[in-house]
Amino acid sequence: MFPQRRGRTYRQKGRIKHAKIIFYGAISLDGYLATKTDDLQWLFDTPTGKQTTYEAFYETIDTTIMGRKTYQEAKKYLETEAIYPEKKNFVFSTHAQLQLPDAEVVNEDPVAFLKNLQMTEGKDIWVVGGSRLIKPLLEHQMIDEWYIQITPVLLGDGIPLFQKGTYEARFEMLDTTRFGEFIELHYVRK
Repeated sequence: MFPQRRGRTYRQKGRIKHAKIIFYGAISLDGYLATKTDDLQWLFDTPTGKQTTYEAFYETIDTTIMGRKTYQEAKKYLETEAIYPEKKNFVFSTHAQLQLPDAEVVNEDPVAFLKNLQMTEGKDIWVVGGSRLIKPLLEHQMIDEWYIQITPVLLGDGIPLFQKGTYEARFEMLDTTRFGEFIELHYVRK
C-alpha cells in the first residue's frame, strides 16, 4: 500500500488542493543527468524542436529545489542573470558559507525541509536535480510526478538520475511526447 499524496496546500475556488513535488528533467539514453564532471553540453547540443512541455510545466510551479552542482551547471546555460527569476529557488549545499544572489542556500535534510515547505501555501515544487538530492526524496516517497526527457546520447558514465538506495515505487504512465530528438515520459505515483 502506498502512502497518501503529500503536498503544500493552496486554495483553489474555496477548496484545499495539495501541491505536488515534481521532477522535470532530461537524461541520456543510458540514464545519466550529466557527465562525470557535471557537464551538460551534450544536452544543450540536442535539438528540442519548436514545441516542448516546458513552458506549460513552468507555469504550474512557484518553487524550485536543486543541489549546488545542478545550480552551478544550470547557471552556465541559462540566458538570464538570475536562475528562474519568477520563482522561489532553494539550493541544497553542505557548504555552510555559500551565498547565492538568486537562491536561498539550504544546509539541512531535504526531506525535513520539504515537509516544512509543504505546510506553506503555493503552487507545485520542481525538483530540478541532482541525484544526491533526489535519492532521499525517493526513499521517503515524496516525488509525486516525473517528466523525464530522454536524449539520443550515450554517455557511458556520469551522474545517474537514480542512485542506488532503499526505495521501491510504482508509477502510472500518463503520456509520452516527442519533441525534436527528445522523448518525454510522464509518470505519476500510484
